[in-house]
Amino acid sequence: MTARAADRARYDRATAHLDAPLAIVDLEAFDANADDLVRRAGGKPIRVASKSVRCRHLLERVLAKDGFAGIMSFTLAESLWLARSGFEDILLAYPSADRARFAELAADPKLAAAVTVMIDDPAHLDLIDAARDGGTEVVRVCLELDTSLKLLGGRVRVGALRSPLHSPAQLADLARTVARRPGFKLVGIMGYEGHIAGVGDAVAGRPLRSRAVRLMQATARRELAERRGAVVRAVRAVAPDLEFVNGGGTGSVQTTAAEDAVTEIAAGSGLYVPRLFDNYTSFTGRPAALFAMPVVRRPGVGVVTVLGGGYPASGVAGPDRLPVPYLPEGLSYDSQEGPGEVQTPLLGSAADDLLIGDRVWFRHAKAGELCERFAELRLVEGDRVTATVPTYRGEGQTFL
Repeated sequence: MTARAADRARYDRATAHLDAPLAIVDLEAFDANADDLVRRAGGKPIRVASKSVRCRHLLERVLAKDGFAGIMSFTLAESLWLARSGFEDILLAYPSADRARFAELAADPKLAAAVTVMIDDPAHLDLIDAARDGGTEVVRVCLELDTSLKLLGGRVRVGALRSPLHSPAQLADLARTVARRPGFKLVGIMGYEGHIAGVGDAVAGRPLRSRAVRLMQATARRELAERRGAVVRAVRAVAPDLEFVNGGGTGSVQTTAAEDAVTEIAAGSGLYVPRLFDNYTSFTGRPAALFAMPVVRRPGVGVVTVLGGGYPASGVAGPDRLPVPYLPEGLSYDSQEGPGEVQTPLLGSAADDLLIGDRVWFRHAKAGELCERFAELRLVEGDRVTATVPTYRGEGQTFL
């Protein structure tokens, strides 16, 4: 029996008393992935990206481990909810225009002490001030560095279109603006190098593309390490009490941690290890989060139909954004239908061994987005479900 077949048998036994659709997290795999992230971080603390987990119980579990400290959140509403739930160090990774929540933040000492908001433009400060509604608490802010690689005098850009702050001088200028502005305190710098951390460099069947990605990433790492160091020096000249410099992502933990200027690493998807992380040479994780759909039809030889399954991930639409049928091995989509909202036909010889009511296990393309589809996660240890915990959705929280 292959390791994957053994996992399927375990998961089927663990959930035999439950009806599908359902979602699980294999705690042994989850913990092993957490340990691997800590190993790769080389002693620098890991700030957990909550959007890749979206379950308070599992955020608490990983933050209880040595090597993890703090949360990187994705909306201001989520940040305040987490702070009110007892989490004490929350970095909002994206700028917000949520005026009502900024008023709450500026009026509550506990929230203001726990949450740091992201800015990359003086207009963000203006918006926060206009939203204060009498609140006088000092708002902690972090500057976001544009990590993109610019070539040929800027005519070629590789990386996400995020912050406009690219040069040390630009970040230092905004740091001075924050320093002069009453009611704000600059505490950190963040830079997410998605073109390094979030792009696989070993895509099956595409050796030339994979080689090109590795070349691009090597160039980008060198350029960013030098520029980020200069940025930190320039900003520290303005704000010598800067508390943290955050960088990285699951796919670049060890290389980002090697930068002297970086004080902490952001990671989250590496806990669940969705299918997009199958194409990396830098690490190998264990799939920990899966969902099961029941077989409801057998249209013919080599075909079964499961309920639902059309859960595409965000990003540029394409086959790599679709969930992948994982267990049993050997199933694939019908190219004319793909995964559907209500039903999904699956092809392959393995289909002939599946009966009505059996389940097919899938892996999502991304990590936390799976939790927007399920209200609960069944936590599996060995061949037993040992707990059932709510996702954000299960707690009535749908932040985006």
